[in-house]
Amino acid sequence: MSNRSTRRAWLCAIESAHQAAQHGLHVFPIGSAKLPAIRSPHRDDPPGTPPCRGTCGRLGHGVHDATTDPKQLDELFDAAPHACGYGIACGRGYEPLLGVDLDRKNGVDGVVSLAALAEQHVFTVPETTIIATPSGGEHRWFIGPAGAPVRNSASKLGPGVDVRGYGGFLVGPGSWTPKGIYRFVDRRPAAQLPDALLALMLPPPPVRRAPVYLPGPRRGAALVSLIKFVLEAGENELNNRLYWAACRAYETGVDADSISRALVDAAVSLGHPEHAAERTVNSARNAPVRNSA
Repeated sequence: MSNRSTRRAWLCAIESAHQAAQHGLHVFPIGSAKLPAIRSPHRDDPPGTPPCRGTCGRLGHGVHDATTDPKQLDELFDAAPHACGYGIACGRGYEPLLGVDLDRKNGVDGVVSLAALAEQHVFTVPETTIIATPSGGEHRWFIGPAGAPVRNSASKLGPGVDVRGYGGFLVGPGSWTPKGIYRFVDRRPAAQLPDALLALMLPPPPVRRAPVYLPGPRRGAALVSLIKFVLEAGENELNNRLYWAACRAYETGVDADSISRALVDAAVSLGHPEHAAERTVNSARNAPVRNSA
């Protein structure tokens, strides 16, 4: 691209990224190859150096740089003068964005594959945000349960059906690539991910031990300890702690409704939306139980 075209694409990208951030999406600059636009500060680290996810405080950690803060976003784009798009980090916050990338090329039609999945597993694909990709495919946005371990995958669910989960990102609408621009097809709010589709995305759940029916005082002490564990959650730890604590609590033999209410109340006291906390706790409640030998 010419300098003028590069500047125009950069301006469009930063403006679109700010709009996305205003809606609570975590964003960062990307280049024309749909890769992070800021080079890693650790590219010359010796082999075996533990990976850094931004704790060093420098820019250049890709999806881990993603932010909703306008000042931080300006700093990121200032460090990426050749950026022509932006990525939207998936799996962030209490109502995390998850993406289904439907390819339509080389004889594969991900839209058809998704419809076949819905028919096979008896669920309805809800109307949601849709982004048209330059290659003719679609990105469909969904809201997933906080803390659910949805990972990135390619054609695992079906031909042309890719998943953008925790640690992954979607190319944001308004981003430029040599093949074209990513554009909104449907701007409606992102829908909740259907439970049946979520189940297909999740890894096999960890097997829970059979309940250990502790005496009354020990049950109470165990539950208090788990609630304290949740209340001591640091930044970005709350969902994982809540799920882990719920799994352990259901192993004590304490009444399930009491566990749910106590743990949800603890999470809500830290700012967790109640419906999201309930969904996380219910996921732990429904995890499989392994019987004792």
